Amino acid sequence: MTPKFDKVHNRFKLNGLHYDHEDLKEVAYSLIKEGESHEKATGNFLIDWLNDNDYIEVKTSGSTGKPKLIKLKKQVMVNSAIATGDFFGLEPGNTAIDCLPSHYIAGKMMLVRAMILGLEIDFVEPSAHPIFDYEKKYDFCAMIPLQLKHTLKYTYNIKTIIVGGSKVTQPLLERIKTCNSRFFETYGMTETVTHVAVRQLPSKVSKGEKFFSAIPNVSFSQDERQCLVINAPNLLGEPLVTNDMVDLKSETSFKLLGRYDNVINSGGIKLFPELIEDKLQPAIDERFIVAGEEDETLGERLVLIIENPRDSADSIANRIRYIKGLTKFEVPKHIYITDKFVETVNGKIQRTKTIESVLG
Repeated sequence: MTPKFDKVHNRFKLNGLHYDHEDLKEVAYSLIKEGESHEKATGNFLIDWLNDNDYIEVKTSGSTGKPKLIKLKKQVMVNSAIATGDFFGLEPGNTAIDCLPSHYIAGKMMLVRAMILGLEIDFVEPSAHPIFDYEKKYDFCAMIPLQLKHTLKYTYNIKTIIVGGSKVTQPLLERIKTCNSRFFETYGMTETVTHVAVRQLPSKVSKGEKFFSAIPNVSFSQDERQCLVINAPNLLGEPLVTNDMVDLKSETSFKLLGRYDNVINSGGIKLFPELIEDKLQPAIDERFIVAGEEDETLGERLVLIIENPRDSADSIANRIRYIKGLTKFEVPKHIYITDKFVETVNGKIQRTKTIESVLG
């Protein structure tokens, strides 16, 4: 029998204590009244989850467009939690860490997974460097790359860690290779109730995977632009057409190439900024993006925008010349320096606005 959103699993624990449906309401009110700002956000979510409505309102991150408020059916969120549990083999009584803010879908879903799957979850402040019990064994945790970067040396007792929200950088990937946990990069969005696909990263327990794999009851296809179409009847009313261009291996696996609206056409050559940025990472320590700038000869020329670098543009350009695997088309024709990237409220780079602010 499929669990329902108005039921709390009898094995669920929050910070070591068991709560049923009514108990959680009291906890929520207490968090709202007496808690810190992040605890108030969790209290507000719990109130929304435990009320009689069959939906909650969630704000999108705004990383690829203007933030908007959307309604998500609670039962759809339950379906997502079950699919995640099935994929990763989570069982009642397993332990988990919630270190993500409850303002956004990823943090909300950690709590939903715990309540529905019967996890014993420890809720900690969702800072850039989350503090948790480093000696306790945990089965599951979700982090953004910045959090993982700061806590990687303390993750030896966490069995499975999913990472999402922004790109996993090459330096972080190299550090992950020396760890014993299982790490998975996620693909998804608010509209799909967090991830619909995951890709295992190389570590001491896995060689890693190049392709993302669908979670249960999800399949993929492509439109005429080579963009991913998500088919998830348990999560979506109808197929969702994305702007993410992919190399589709099968109906349940794909390689992410980059966003359709970011593709640069330089002299008839299609350049994918996200793939080029992966190649450039070893040469640049700071945050950066590549973009297309109008050019009379090429139509668009590839340029590099770096946020407040320590080194000069000439020094960075010289390092780029020695990167193996970088084609002549992928070498930036000019480097721009900016003091600060334009960000969303939760720290994601707003690529379009940043490019506009630099290039005009």
